[in-house]
Amino acid sequence: MNRRSFKVALTTLMLFAMTAVPIFAEDIDKIAQANAQKFGIITIIPPLLAIVLAFITKNVVISLFLGVMSGTFILQMTTNQNVLSSLILSFLDFIQRALNSLADPWNAGIILQVLCIGGVINLVGKMGGAKAIAEALANKANSSKSAQIISWLLGILVFFDDYANSLIVGPIMRPVFDKMNISREKLAFVIDATAAPIAGLAIISTWIGLEVGLIHEAFSSIGVNVDAFGIFLRTIPFRFYNILILVFVLLSALMVREFGPMRKAEYVSFRKDNITTDELDQGVEELDDMAPKDGVKLSIWNAIIPIGVLIITALMSFYYSGHKAIMAGDDAALIAAVSASPFSFDTIRECFSASDASVALFQSALFASIVAILMAKFKKIYTISESIEVWIDGMKTLMITGVILILAWSLSSVIKEVGTAKFLIHYLSGSIPAFLLPSIIFVLGAIISFSTGTAYGTMGILMPLAIPLAHSISPDMGYVVVSTSAVLTGAIFGDHCSPISDTTILSSMGAGCNHIDHVKTQMPYSLFIAAITVVFGYIPAGFGLPVVIVLPVAIIAVALGLRIIGKRTDVRDEAFEAKLSKDGIHF
Repeated sequence: MNRRSFKVALTTLMLFAMTAVPIFAEDIDKIAQANAQKFGIITIIPPLLAIVLAFITKNVVISLFLGVMSGTFILQMTTNQNVLSSLILSFLDFIQRALNSLADPWNAGIILQVLCIGGVINLVGKMGGAKAIAEALANKANSSKSAQIISWLLGILVFFDDYANSLIVGPIMRPVFDKMNISREKLAFVIDATAAPIAGLAIISTWIGLEVGLIHEAFSSIGVNVDAFGIFLRTIPFRFYNILILVFVLLSALMVREFGPMRKAEYVSFRKDNITTDELDQGVEELDDMAPKDGVKLSIWNAIIPIGVLIITALMSFYYSGHKAIMAGDDAALIAAVSASPFSFDTIRECFSASDASVALFQSALFASIVAILMAKFKKIYTISESIEVWIDGMKTLMITGVILILAWSLSSVIKEVGTAKFLIHYLSGSIPAFLLPSIIFVLGAIISFSTGTAYGTMGILMPLAIPLAHSISPDMGYVVVSTSAVLTGAIFGDHCSPISDTTILSSMGAGCNHIDHVKTQMPYSLFIAAITVVFGYIPAGFGLPVVIVLPVAIIAVALGLRIIGKRTDVRDEAFEAKLSKDGIHF
């Protein structure tokens, strides 16, 4: 670097330090509108670069970071023609945005509750509570149907985390499935289909912090003040893929019908009594991340009490937070109604809507953590110090969630200032049919998530664009809610069937199944449900049909599709066996 360049860089650094506060204090909405007109198509570079790099690198952290940097660089180049100084200032701008994200009490509460829930889950696993519940249910499986249904129920019970689902349900149910001659591929599918889909729906999970945080930020970017947790709750009935894949698992077990590669796996497994468990376990990597401490006495209460406390205190915190906000407000009629009937259904609904989800979730997660730590001490499983170490160790697994959240919030901030949403709204709001937008968002989310293997990163990239675009096409909140659900659901669909997704890999490992076999047998099922999600879910919902009609029709479509396409695996099929014999499989 020559002396002139050094002086320019030093001067610009000093100018940035002196002018940072006034710049950030300006009306961002006016700046975004002006930048959208000034930059034009250049405004799409930050999110587009994040998407493209996610495809190439398969690393969402790098992709989000460079997406933010590209946006801050564009902003700096408008006032600084020197490339070097603009690069330095864009990096400092990124740092400032990351700090601003963490300085926001809402964002800080979201990250803290995610970390605390991670600690609770780890303690529950190490105390043997999760394994005790799983074994108690597994002992009740006495047929192929019951084994699959119990595995499905276990997946729903382990609603609080998708990783925990794979690490707990797989190893527990594997010997049960082997005993009932159910293929490892089917077990892997059941695990995977009840991992992210149920964790993404649960109101208490390691996912909710990310989802609520992104919804809050996206609505804030367009100046709409909403209850982010309330919006999250409203998206649940429209999370068609999540709901339909859970229904499909249950129907497949009850109807004993399969199709595609899964039919072959199930047909062969049902009739192969000479395969030993040792042969099936060859090359299987054991999972012990959620394994209980050696010598601990298994008890279902070691799970029921901490998780129960988490749920109950969360509900109480939501009520208290909302009640406090209502009583401090200026709506006299609402205050009078709440005072007259403090525990009526309408009052509880109003309190939940007015609550600060960030604070409520953190309060409940921290209290549940304390209860779990004291339980471990009282039952002489761990000392207080050891319990805290286990709790902190559980937090480490969710550090990546915090990193992605900070990067996603920073990307949302820079996208807003560059004017990306304003540009897209100007050019797309009149060209995209309103009824198609939720389906387009779902497909785009699926493509990004499938290619990157992460639902978290996909939500972080798409949410800042989808909500402003949907709101510009139709300010009706019901329509925006449907589009919001399409982001969350599309990301989960792509993550569910992606061969590089961590939950897909963990499901294979937990079931003791060859990973490629799991991906091949699961893919047709995922695509089948995705197609029904679009045709019978998001297109009708985009037209404004009520969910009470759309969802039942979609469920009926799943049942009819499985009945027509699927074939029974417990009935001999000589034509099918003749095809299998060509592959060297004989009965």
